[in-house]
Amino acid sequence: MNKFKRLFAYTRPYSKYVALNIVFNIFSVIFGLFTIAMVIPFLRLIFKLEDATVVTAPAATGMQSAKEYFYGQLGGFINLYGQQYALLMLCVGIVILFFLKNLFRYLAMYFLAPVRNGVVSDLRQKVYNKILGLPLGYFSDERKGDIMSRTTSDVAEVEWSIMSGLEMVYREPLSIIITLGMLYFVSPELTITSLVLLPIAGLLIGRLGKSLKKSSSLGQHKLGEILSLIDETLGGLRIIKGFTAEGQMKDKFKAENNSFTRLQNTIYRRRDLASPLSEFLGTTVMVILIWVGGSLILSGNKKLNPEEFIFFIALFSQILNPAKALTSAWYNLQKGFASLDRIDHILDAEDTVAEKANAAAIPAFEHAIEYKNLSFKYNTKNVLHNINLTIEKGKTIALVGPSGAGKTTLADLLPRFYDCTEGALLIDGKNVKDLGIQSLRGLIGVVSQDTVLFNDSVANNILLGKQGATVAEIEEAGRIANAHEFIAKLDGGYNYNIGDRGTKLSGGQRQRLSIARAVLKNPPILILDEATSALDTESEKLVQDALMVLMKTRTSIVIAHRLSTIQNADEIVVLNDGEIAERGTHNELINKGGLYKRLCDLQAFH
Repeated sequence: MNKFKRLFAYTRPYSKYVALNIVFNIFSVIFGLFTIAMVIPFLRLIFKLEDATVVTAPAATGMQSAKEYFYGQLGGFINLYGQQYALLMLCVGIVILFFLKNLFRYLAMYFLAPVRNGVVSDLRQKVYNKILGLPLGYFSDERKGDIMSRTTSDVAEVEWSIMSGLEMVYREPLSIIITLGMLYFVSPELTITSLVLLPIAGLLIGRLGKSLKKSSSLGQHKLGEILSLIDETLGGLRIIKGFTAEGQMKDKFKAENNSFTRLQNTIYRRRDLASPLSEFLGTTVMVILIWVGGSLILSGNKKLNPEEFIFFIALFSQILNPAKALTSAWYNLQKGFASLDRIDHILDAEDTVAEKANAAAIPAFEHAIEYKNLSFKYNTKNVLHNINLTIEKGKTIALVGPSGAGKTTLADLLPRFYDCTEGALLIDGKNVKDLGIQSLRGLIGVVSQDTVLFNDSVANNILLGKQGATVAEIEEAGRIANAHEFIAKLDGGYNYNIGDRGTKLSGGQRQRLSIARAVLKNPPILILDEATSALDTESEKLVQDALMVLMKTRTSIVIAHRLSTIQNADEIVVLNDGEIAERGTHNELINKGGLYKRLCDLQAFH
C-alpha cells in the first residue's frame, strides 16, 4: 500500500486532470454496460419472445417488479410504433450509446495525457536536481551508466506504471464493481459464487507478479551496467584501440548483453503470461457459473429463469476484459515498483553536505582561511589527520606531496565538496558548515587538471562562471587567459561549438578556456589543481602565464606535481599520509633536506 501511496503522490499536482479522468471513465463504463443491459430484453420483445404488457408503474420493489415495469414500458413503445420502427430506434440507440461510451473513453485518456507526461517530467527533474545536490562522495560508489539508467529507462517505466495504475485504480475496478452490482440484481446466488472464485484466480496471478518485480529490478540494474560499459568505451576509445583491446571489450560487452537478454526474456515471458492466464482463469470461472446456473434452472429453481440466466452470462462476460486489463496493469505496476525503488535509491540518498536551514551568507572574503584540527575520513579510511593551516588573504599556498597524500581532498573541503569529520574549516572566523553553500562557492574559482567543458559554444562555456556577462567581458576574460588569439581563429569565434567535453580543442586550449571561465567569475579565492601537469611545454608556458595573471591579488591554493611551478609560493605545505610533514618557502624546505627536497631531486633527475 505504501508503494501505491508513493506512486500516486506524484499525481497530486495534476489532481484536476485525474478527477476528470475518473469522471469520464465512470461515464464510459456506465454507457458500455447500459448498452448490454438494453439489447437483450429489447430483442426479446421485438421478436415476440415475451408478451408486451404495458405497465405504468412498478407493482412492488425488487428485481422482478422492476423488470416487469421495464418490459412493460418497452412493450408499450413497440405496440405504439410497431416492430420495424422499434428495431430502427434500437439500432440508432445502440450507435449513440457506443458513440458516447467511446467519446467518454477518449476524453478520459485525453485528460490522462498531461498526468502521464507531467509526472515523468517532474520525476526526471527531481532526480536531476537531486544528482546536482548530492556530494561528490556519493558518485564514487555509483556507476555513471546505472545513474543514467535510473534517470531515463526507470523513469519511463514509472510512466507506464502510472498509466496502468490509474486504469487499475479508477477504471477497471469501477467497471467490475458496477457490473457486479447489476449481476447481483439479476442473481445474488451466482454473483456470490463468482465473488468466491475470482479472488482465487487473482491470488494465483498476484504470486506470479511478485516474481516479475524481482526480475524487473535485476533487468534495470543490468541495463545500468551496460550503459556504464558504453560510457567507459566512448571515453576510452583511444586507449582501447592503442592497446588493441577491441576483442576483449567486445567479449565483455557480449557477456553483459547476453545476460541482459536472458533477463529480459524471463521478464517478457512472465509478463506475457498475464493476459492468457487471466483469460483462462476468467473463462474457467464463467464455465463454473454456467454449470451452477444451468443446474439451478434444470432443477426447477424459480429464482432464476432462462432469460435472466442468459442476461447474467452476457453481463459476466463483460467482467473478463476489465479483469484481464487489471491483471496486465498489475504486472506493469510490479515492473514500475521495481523502477521506483531504483529511483528512490537516488532520491532518498543522504545528503552528507547539507545546508543548514538558517545558513548565513558570506558576500566577501576579508581575512583568512583556517583549517583547525581538521580530520577527514572517507567511509572508514583516514584521508586527512589533524591538519592545522592558516591561509591569509592574498597569499599563495602550494600543496605538494606523493600521490594519495590528501592534497586534492584538503582543497575540496573548502568549497564543501566534502565535509570534515573532525575539527573545523573557517573562513573569516566562520565555520563553512554554517554558511550558505551557494554563497560560499561564489567566492571560489576552480581550475583542475581534468578540464571539464560542455558540448556548447566557447562563449557559453566561459559564461558558466558568470551568467549575463557582456560580450566585451567574455572577450576580456579570453585575453587574460591567453585564449582570445586561438578563439578568434575558430570558425565562428566565441560561437564555435567545442564538441563533447571540448574534444575539438587541444589540451592547452581547453585548459585556457577553463581559466577564462575562472577569470570571468572573478573569485577572491582560487583552487588550482595540477592545472598544467598534463600539458606540453609550449602550452604549459601559455597556461602558466595566464595563471600568474589570474592569481594576482587573489588567495590561491595550488596543487602541483611539477614543483618548478610553485617555487614562488608564499608557503609550501608538504603532505604525507594525510598529515602535514613539512611547511615553509622553497628555499627553507630545500635547506631542510626532507621530503620536499627528495621530491625536487627526483624531478630534477628525471
